[in-house]
Amino acid sequence: MKILALLPLAALLAAPLAAEDKGSDTKGKYYFKKNCKVCHVAGGSAAALTPLSRTQAQWKKFFDAGVHGKGGEKLTPKTCTPAQALDIKTFLMNHASDSPQPETCGG
Repeated sequence: MKILALLPLAALLAAPLAAEDKGSDTKGKYYFKKNCKVCHVAGGSAAALTPLSRTQAQWKKFFDAGVHGKGGEKLTPKTCTPAQALDIKTFLMNHASDSPQPETCGG
């Protein structure tokens, strides 16, 4: 009887607290290197960035704002498609400075 009473609680705990679309980490790394690292490297036209440059919360805030650069231009479609942006967001958040697997993105 007690086990049956716990089933609804177990279902709630198993469900994600905030259902959010998730992109591809692998594709995100590719698109980050292809679309973002063109400018966001040492000596580039924009500040150098890697996933380690921000925490997960900071990356989430950046993508939720949907703007790119100091001029406030929209992140898409000039810089990437919405699907690519989701993949890049997934990659950056998965490897942010406070993530379980921080990384720099390599060359």
